[in-house]
Amino acid sequence: MPAPKTLIGLSREELVAEMATLGAEPFRARQLWHWIYHRGARDFVAMTTLAKSFRAQLAERYSVARPVESRAQVSGDGTRKWLLAFADGQEAECVHIPEEDRGTLCVSSQVGCTLTCKFCHTGTQRLVRNLDASEIVGQIMVARDALGEWPSPKDDRQLTNIVLMGMGEPLYNYDNVAKAVKIAMDHEGLSVSKRKITLSTAGVVPMIARVGSELAVNLAISLHAVTDELRDVLVPLNKKYPIAELIAACRAYPSASNARRITFEYVMLKGINDSPADARALVKLIAGIPAKINLIPFNRWPDAPFECATDDTIGKFADIVNAAGYASPVRTPRGRDILAACGQLKSASVKLKASERLKQSAEAAISGTPAAG
Repeated sequence: MPAPKTLIGLSREELVAEMATLGAEPFRARQLWHWIYHRGARDFVAMTTLAKSFRAQLAERYSVARPVESRAQVSGDGTRKWLLAFADGQEAECVHIPEEDRGTLCVSSQVGCTLTCKFCHTGTQRLVRNLDASEIVGQIMVARDALGEWPSPKDDRQLTNIVLMGMGEPLYNYDNVAKAVKIAMDHEGLSVSKRKITLSTAGVVPMIARVGSELAVNLAISLHAVTDELRDVLVPLNKKYPIAELIAACRAYPSASNARRITFEYVMLKGINDSPADARALVKLIAGIPAKINLIPFNRWPDAPFECATDDTIGKFADIVNAAGYASPVRTPRGRDILAACGQLKSASVKLKASERLKQSAEAAISGTPAAG
């Protein structure tokens, strides 16, 4: 028997179309949307506003199951990390970071990563595949389950913010990411404001304007260097989209304003990019862009080729940036003891061979379930 098709990750329009195949009216899709994304129902039995016969019909064909928790860890500072397994056995990680005024969920968009940024642990795991919309939304739902936040609360949330900063380059999986983000923003479901969602990219320049016009979420740029010579090494994507093109795209970003600043992420690497000259060049590079700079102390991982800049060096760097009028908070490392900090995520998934991807696509076509990636 083919696996049940998941309803998680379908757009409203797709959910209406799916219900039409059962002869159900559009309002059934609205009811399902409410149960899935507002109330967090994990099976159809719980959907008590639907007739028992209809619930039984749904259960025969569909699923609202989350990704499976392969491992859940809690850091000494309260950070939580989940290793999640998907239907094909591949895995990705997501992280919840609690703070006094917010709770941020760091979500993955790929198993492994398209890119090979030299300071990032995820970058040492080559791309296995893209996550589909159901797998991206599923990470949010797993976190909500663990935090006990169903029905979706209006106030006093532990999960207030979402950042697409986990495993993968979101803009190389844009369609699935955009679909998932729209579901997360829907005010009758998960109801996370676009002002509370940040998409981070290493600089896929042609896609940046589209993010601003279609999603209007906050933009973060994984910058880390102020010269093409160094950025070509640290962020090899720079060879395709050099700094001048990236900064031009940021200047034109539709949603950028003093109220909604672009965040430039800058990992502090000892003796590599942490000098006062680098700080002054950074200020000059982004002049005129409504922005803030997140200074990220390098988080070590096994066999990492870099060391973190010293606290004194980071402080002097921040002073120069602050004096130029840019907020430059030094990100407090969270979850280091469980490898949940920035740049430390990695799963044990193995890259799929082309033959395996073809087999999955064929099986998906037979079962009617969209193939991921």
